[in-house]
Amino acid sequence: MTISKKEINQAAELIQTAYETHQPIAPLRERFDMSIDDAYAIQEENTKHWIKSGRHLSGRKIGVTSHAVQSQLGVDQPDFGMLFSDMAFADSEEIPINNLLQPRIEGEIAFYLKRDLDQENVTLAEVVTAIDYAVAAIEVVDSRIADWDIQITDTIADNASSGLYVLGSRPVKLDAFDHLNCGMVIEHRGQPVCTGVGSACLGNPLNACLWLAKKMLLVGRPLKAGDLILSGALGPLTPVSMNESYEVKINGLGSVRANFSG
Repeated sequence: MTISKKEINQAAELIQTAYETHQPIAPLRERFDMSIDDAYAIQEENTKHWIKSGRHLSGRKIGVTSHAVQSQLGVDQPDFGMLFSDMAFADSEEIPINNLLQPRIEGEIAFYLKRDLDQENVTLAEVVTAIDYAVAAIEVVDSRIADWDIQITDTIADNASSGLYVLGSRPVKLDAFDHLNCGMVIEHRGQPVCTGVGSACLGNPLNACLWLAKKMLLVGRPLKAGDLILSGALGPLTPVSMNESYEVKINGLGSVRANFSG
């Protein structure tokens, strides 16, 4: 750790205030000389704060899963953030965009666990057998950092730039679709605005899930049965506008739609 406990608390409170006021803040790295461990400590401080406030953990999200974004942020690994049940929206449910600061969306595969992943030296085979099913998902990423002026420590401290998530309603078993080669497209008004593929996520979305399972053991928050994993973007970030709809289609998983109201 390179910053003090007092500074960790101060940074966490700045992020809390941004959530509460819907006003973005300056990059945390300009005020705090944070390491990645410091950034995760800030995230954990807010996780404990939100749980104490009555929010319930529903799973985890994985970010920075493409090599291009890793190069942009100067890292060689993904990051993670916490998912809470009040962040979840159903397919086509109206999303009040005014509750967000500067939202963008990603097309992703969401995996539900039927078994705990709390054993040491967890393997890919154990991750596969722990997954119950997958659904198409939209992650609405958001940043409390003004103008998305982020580096890796900023986004980690800010719960990996989490916003909301929208889940498809068609559960598919893992062996019933090609999670590696599945194509993804985001459509706006019937026109494609973003494309991607399963392998864009750390080479394989299951690689991302394995990385997460190992990381959660290290930080003392192992994945449990019933947890949701947003495994990471299959394509680039896509900006969104109020009073517009966006549909994500993933081969083998069907589609899911996000409707943003003004």
